[in-house]
Amino acid sequence: MDSVYSKYEPVIGLEVHAQLKTKSKAFCSCSTEFNAPPNTNICPVCLGHPGTLPVLNKNLVEFILRLGTATNCRIRERSIFARKNYFYPDLPKGYQVSQFDQPICEHGKVAIGDKTIGITRIHMEEDAGKSIHDMSTDESLVDLNRCGVPLIEIVSEPDMRNSKEAYDYLTMLKQLVIYLDICDGNMEEGSLRCDANVSVRLKGAEKFGTKCEVKNLNSFRNVADALDYEIKRQIELIEQGGEVIHQTMTFDARNKATIPMRSKEEAHDYRYFPEPDLVTVYVDEKWKKDVASALPELPHIKIARFITEYQLPEYDAEVLTQSRELADYFESVCKSIDKQSYKTASNWVMGEVMRVLNEKKISISEFNISSQNLASLVKLIADGKISNNIAKEVYTEMLSKAKGDVGQNPERIVTDKNLLQVTDTGEIEGIIKKIIADNPKEAERYRAGETKLLGLFVGKVMKESKGKANPKTVNELLTKNLGNN
Repeated sequence: MDSVYSKYEPVIGLEVHAQLKTKSKAFCSCSTEFNAPPNTNICPVCLGHPGTLPVLNKNLVEFILRLGTATNCRIRERSIFARKNYFYPDLPKGYQVSQFDQPICEHGKVAIGDKTIGITRIHMEEDAGKSIHDMSTDESLVDLNRCGVPLIEIVSEPDMRNSKEAYDYLTMLKQLVIYLDICDGNMEEGSLRCDANVSVRLKGAEKFGTKCEVKNLNSFRNVADALDYEIKRQIELIEQGGEVIHQTMTFDARNKATIPMRSKEEAHDYRYFPEPDLVTVYVDEKWKKDVASALPELPHIKIARFITEYQLPEYDAEVLTQSRELADYFESVCKSIDKQSYKTASNWVMGEVMRVLNEKKISISEFNISSQNLASLVKLIADGKISNNIAKEVYTEMLSKAKGDVGQNPERIVTDKNLLQVTDTGEIEGIIKKIIADNPKEAERYRAGETKLLGLFVGKVMKESKGKANPKTVNELLTKNLGNN
């Protein structure tokens, strides 16, 4: 069966909606607060009452310009809004304000590894409300708080060929909108939503197959699972002599299966026409230049810099730049240590620090150990004053203190608990001689060629010294003393 699947090539394009971090809605002053009581963040404008006039939120334009610039899009000097007409209970106006034939950003690109994914367009639109079907057995409820919330839709070219590429593209987009501070990227709260268009064709064929759109993808994992299932479904259908129908599918996350929802609408089904109540959006060269000059260092540029400036492996650089805040924390640590310790700092941030962030489900801004105190801990290790094992003990003590507490200072903890590493060769040698004398048979076996027993002696010396003996010195002196007959 694998040979059957290998005959085909999937063709995937994604449509990603990102909810913007504006405080007010796209065309009125209502709040965009998430989880407000139902139908409280609404007004006559976002409900489309007769006689009301929408006014464009300038931040909606500013935010989309940031993303358009960061993805190398062509920024249209003049763009207009359109009404996308359809009737649904959570759309009180009977239309959605969007952009159709004149989007503000188009023809961009995003790199994922060595591959470039084209971006067809990025346009502005407003969100619809939310229908709730699981609070009653015989009726649906509607919450209109989300009506008018500003969105941008990012439409990719059909450049992805498997679910992993789609996953990586989504990951890059999420990282980008968070770096640009235009969206929080929270898929669980609906801040980032994705629909996938997928078709299959025989390898080598130029013509695309019939595509299906898969909706209800509320996590990156669901996107990958839905694509894998839909690709397999389409291939098996074709192999059995069937024909793929152009339709909209929903994804059942529990059964990891796509299910038909309805036949797919075409653009003309929506009867787009220009929005008469909103003026043309004009973006001049000065605005474009101001946006470009204010962009933060983008993820791919930061990764390259971390590799060269901090001499880190590519993997470390990618992990440490997952968010601007994490990258800033790492760089703040590095400002207080020698360059020889950059990799040690990287290990600590990627290991112990991120372990706590993941366990507590917090961001680095909520982490209670300051970058200065972590830098001090790294310096203690680099200076040979404490071992890695002792450092973990100190770190645990630091975690138990509140941020800013003087008791969190690692040097103070080491002094108060008498944890300074023993480097006195005379003291260490005295412990070694005692250990060898207490284990004569193991010493003889070592001298007879069982050199792997060195680890046993190292462990006993470290235990005797309560972990404070310098490991390097222990190894050197053990080798010397065990070699003496």
